[in-house]
Amino acid sequence: MDIIKQLSQELNIRENQIKAAVELIDSGNTIPFIARYRKEATGSLDDTALRNLFDRLTYIRNLDKRKEEVRSAILNLELMTDEIEKSISNAITLTEVEDIYRPFKPKRRTRASIAKEKGLEPLALDIFAQKNDVIPHNAAKDFINPEKGIETVDDALAGASDIIAEIISDNAVIRRELRNYILTYGTINSKGKTDENTVYNMYYDYTEKISSLAEHRILAMNRGEKEDILKISIETDPAVSEKIIERNSITNKTSPCFEFVKNAGWDAYERLIFPSVENEIRSMLTEKASEQSISVFSVNLHQLLMQPPVKGKVALGLDPAYRTGCKIAVVDETGKVLDTTVIYPTPPQSKIKEAEEIIKKLIQKYNVEIIAIGNGTASKESEIFVANLIKQIDSPVSYMVVSESGASVYSASKLGAEEFPQYDVSLRSAVSIARRLQDPLAELVKIDPKSIGVGQYQHDMPKNQLDTALTGVVEDCVNNVGVDVNTASHSLLSYVAGIGPSLAKNIIAYREENGIFTDRKQLLNVPKLGKKAFEQCAGFLRIPESENILDNTAVHPESYKSAEKLLSILNCNREEIKNGSLSSLDKKAEIYGMDKLSEETGAGIPTLKDIVEELMKPGRDPRDTLPPPMLRSDLLDIKDLKPDMILDGTVRNVIDFGAFIDIGVHQDGLVHISQITNRYIKHPSEALKVGDIVKVKILSVDIDRKRISLTMKDL
Repeated sequence: MDIIKQLSQELNIRENQIKAAVELIDSGNTIPFIARYRKEATGSLDDTALRNLFDRLTYIRNLDKRKEEVRSAILNLELMTDEIEKSISNAITLTEVEDIYRPFKPKRRTRASIAKEKGLEPLALDIFAQKNDVIPHNAAKDFINPEKGIETVDDALAGASDIIAEIISDNAVIRRELRNYILTYGTINSKGKTDENTVYNMYYDYTEKISSLAEHRILAMNRGEKEDILKISIETDPAVSEKIIERNSITNKTSPCFEFVKNAGWDAYERLIFPSVENEIRSMLTEKASEQSISVFSVNLHQLLMQPPVKGKVALGLDPAYRTGCKIAVVDETGKVLDTTVIYPTPPQSKIKEAEEIIKKLIQKYNVEIIAIGNGTASKESEIFVANLIKQIDSPVSYMVVSESGASVYSASKLGAEEFPQYDVSLRSAVSIARRLQDPLAELVKIDPKSIGVGQYQHDMPKNQLDTALTGVVEDCVNNVGVDVNTASHSLLSYVAGIGPSLAKNIIAYREENGIFTDRKQLLNVPKLGKKAFEQCAGFLRIPESENILDNTAVHPESYKSAEKLLSILNCNREEIKNGSLSSLDKKAEIYGMDKLSEETGAGIPTLKDIVEELMKPGRDPRDTLPPPMLRSDLLDIKDLKPDMILDGTVRNVIDFGAFIDIGVHQDGLVHISQITNRYIKHPSEALKVGDIVKVKILSVDIDRKRISLTMKDL
């Protein structure tokens, strides 16, 4: 089956869409560019569909490449048969291909290879043929050879058994059937190697069918094993395993060789096949769990990055601490730092009055409207301090506890030092915390996505796979929002389609040397930014200062003529775009007829619809249509919580078994998946996403363990 047809069937996407997408990818186009500006070709496949297609395309191509390598290796050995060729052609996974290649793969020195060196292979093959006229004990007498270390008949039979065991172990059908049986009916067992109270308590004596094992439990067991707290094993019915071995190795039960081959088969199972298949299954389970975890991480990261910015407000960032004091940074509406200081409202100093006076003066001097508090060490005490302070102020000031995951990573990074060489590490964190509230995307792109803290078991994931997935998420978010080329940081620019870190530096260097960009075409003057890179990035870069209003929209320069023609046909002009008076342009276009407009402008209907949308709201930010983040002016203590209390909360993290909700008591509460909704859901992400504002009811509170159990049912 050709790749296009296979991808079409697997992904349930039409072949012409797949073919167009593959051609565009192979031509060096980026996923964001294809998703946004090649909708006519791909049938409007979005970024997610295109990335899934790309991942599967890569796997199939790697599979085909490996098939050719295996085919070539077997041909070189002059051992290829029609049956082997058919098996290779029909293989649909890399595991199947490796099973086929196993008998031909150069092996390290094994018990079987040592027996072959002693000349025992003919004896083994005679016995394995299971003819009625071959008696193992009698046949072995002819192979006694003291010079080769074969002193007795038993020595010869032991060597023959090792060779037969390896032949059976290399049988691809046996391995496939055993693997499928274990995956369907086998169990995974976990035993504790200690009596100590740990987070792995539930796994100290735990058994579950592999077929029903949840991904997060696989990862928990793996970590417990890695920390030498758990011992993990896979178990299956030996009687069934024995039948599978016999069915594929015994050809004549009346032969004198029957018992010998049967015993060699069981030796193969216990010594060679089961340990290998157990490792394969553990790897398969881990791979599946990792894919699920990476998928959840990707969804959470996307939702976090796309949180609505708090625009047009001066913000005060507070990085909490005890002994060293809370670091303060005030930033203006654009994120520019206005002031920094350190206060000591927390123990051991507890200089609350002094700290209050300092913050009041900063609020008054700079008209601070929002306060962002990091959620790390001393966050609770800092939140209490801020909540009490707000009560003393006449002007409207609210606050929000912001995740400071990765803030210290950024602060200590080369990027942080380059951006704020005049501040120490802790003050940079305060700036980052303030900016995270103002524009989460612009600030969080400066941090390695793995350090943002909205995943589960992310440190146990395959690094390259995780990096690729998360980088793709950041790229999609950045390009979906668009980037102001005259104010964007190096980090933000590097995620724009077709740019990358090197070109981002060149753009900033050009900007610093020549002043702000006033036309998209100027990008072609940036060193090493050629026509292909311009094609990929131009539509995602905004230039508010340009005289051409289209330069501040997502309309691609290749469609400017179509946009101009559209305006002319519908009797509109650029001034109307600038003053925002084209809010009914979509209705005008529909009345005129989209098919007719498409023909006259030369733009496909999907592109035409995008152009109309951009002209109606030039410079729009898709995040502005989302509900704003929940700001607070007061807080509760965990001791104030009682069962049946109903509160508003913000979803902080969505994981396989539930979601963590910030309800304003410093300690996030957990809504278990069973308490999210009355309808059945396979995963919490079907009902919740990071940043959602939700109503929750307290089920129980464990003050000592700092655990809050919540429900969303019937609210």
